Amino acid sequence: MLALVLAAVFAGLGKWQLERSITNGKPLPATTETRRTLEAVTNPARPVSEDIAGQKVTVTGTFVAGDTTVLTGRTGGGKYQTVGHLVDSEGGASLPVVIGWSDQRSDAVAGGDRLADGQTLTIQGRYYPAESPDQDSYKDAEYSAVAPARFVNTWQAFDDRMYLGYVVADGTTAKAADLGAIADRAPSREVRFDWLNLFYAIEWVVFAGFAVFLWYRFVKDAWEREQEDEREAVLATEADALRR
Repeated sequence: MLALVLAAVFAGLGKWQLERSITNGKPLPATTETRRTLEAVTNPARPVSEDIAGQKVTVTGTFVAGDTTVLTGRTGGGKYQTVGHLVDSEGGASLPVVIGWSDQRSDAVAGGDRLADGQTLTIQGRYYPAESPDQDSYKDAEYSAVAPARFVNTWQAFDDRMYLGYVVADGTTAKAADLGAIADRAPSREVRFDWLNLFYAIEWVVFAGFAVFLWYRFVKDAWEREQEDEREAVLATEADALRR
């Protein structure tokens, strides 16, 4: 009886692990295509979670003159991409914005400077997690990563309030800077399957099967012992009858 109870427990655990493997593999809600204000999506110093990576956002602020950064070796268009230092009008926090691209470094710099004229601008684009300086492919004094951890050491105006992500601006901002627009990168929402949980589910099924096998062996052995006892009793009865 205990073996059957254990089998039921193991089967329940296997079912739970299987459900977890499927639940963990469900695609994320496709909410990123609904444009929201950056303030409604996140706060400065808050890490960018997976469910908001690639979120379409709107943010209003002013680009800081002299803080334009040019990156190279990136996907999305052009040899050089321009990153501006936007100060959010809502709370004064700093935000890196990839403005656009150019195949000429001087044009990329000029594009950033063109927007850093003191005007308050509304930027639309997608919000992505900050990249690490370790991702930089440094070559000839050029960097490739949108890394706020590095910008804090190069930006002239910075008061420690920073978003832990960056915005890739859409074509409107790129056009205003006379730059090419970065290719739109809508996040993938492919279904992922948790193979580890599936492996655990299979393990529990094996354990349940083993418990059922033990129960079967116990029952069979008990039945065979009963049959043997019955045969011995019959033989003993027959022997007694012959002796009489």
